[in-house]
Amino acid sequence: MSDKPSLARLDLNLLVPLDALLTERSVTRAAERLRLSQPALSAALARLRTHFNDPILARRGNTYELTPLAQRLTEYTSTALETARRVFESQSEWQADTSTREFTLYGSDYALSTVGAMVSRLASERAPGVRFRFMLHTPPIVEDAANRLRSVDGLLIPHGVLSDLPFDDLWTDRWVIVASATNARARAGLTMDDLATAHWVFTYQSMTAFTSATRQLQQLGLETMVDAVVESFIALPRYLVGTNRLGLVQAALVQSATAVGDVIAVEPPFDVTPLLNALWWHPSHRNDPEHTWMRALFREAGRLLETEHAST
Repeated sequence: MSDKPSLARLDLNLLVPLDALLTERSVTRAAERLRLSQPALSAALARLRTHFNDPILARRGNTYELTPLAQRLTEYTSTALETARRVFESQSEWQADTSTREFTLYGSDYALSTVGAMVSRLASERAPGVRFRFMLHTPPIVEDAANRLRSVDGLLIPHGVLSDLPFDDLWTDRWVIVASATNARARAGLTMDDLATAHWVFTYQSMTAFTSATRQLQQLGLETMVDAVVESFIALPRYLVGTNRLGLVQAALVQSATAVGDVIAVEPPFDVTPLLNALWWHPSHRNDPEHTWMRALFREAGRLLETEHAST
């Protein structure tokens, strides 16, 4: 017989206040988030402390910090809540046009402003009750993708970063160099020597967070001088205006980057490796009909983007 406690003897309702307490690290803020009274949240915290034989929240001066156990519980709790949500949202005969399911995905601002926006538009026409929650990823999220994808529906990121996870290829883009309209070198056409001596603005720069284009610059032997790192492809061109810096953005963003007229786009003086954008997801979704529908919608959106940019 198993030594594990029976689920029937566990109060699973405590998962919700536990998640709020772990996230907010405050009884007051957790109560506000759940729209409960502070005494009710305090009672839930007392029961959680008894169950785990751990304070969960420990006072440090005027604030509270998570105990080591509470820090470990953070990932488990969000995963458990997401799994429970999926269990009770599942339907024997799922129909997209009547569903109210919410899909949650991580991506860069580039991914969210291109394929994310296209998917949202398609869904509004075919499944008006379906909701999408698009969230910006961070390097820690990408580094822990195998675990993060247990509690969300997907991660939008090009090939070259992840492996050993299911994926759907969406569309191919290319990298373009952007510069200030006052940058005389860029206006004349850049050479490899120009790239080697230029100052740059990068979107990511670490051992585990990088773009394929910046990695290719390194492989070409260029020791780039980086003046700023901004984790936003859409914001990057603003950091070039009035300077001689260079940056790299995807071709799909060039029109918006150059629309005002103070930024120009220049073709790189080397053969840049194409950018293959993909939707990555956890194997547990493989036989989920709702997730299958979502993936098909992303593939369609990718084809539409490919067609749009091929004609420009």
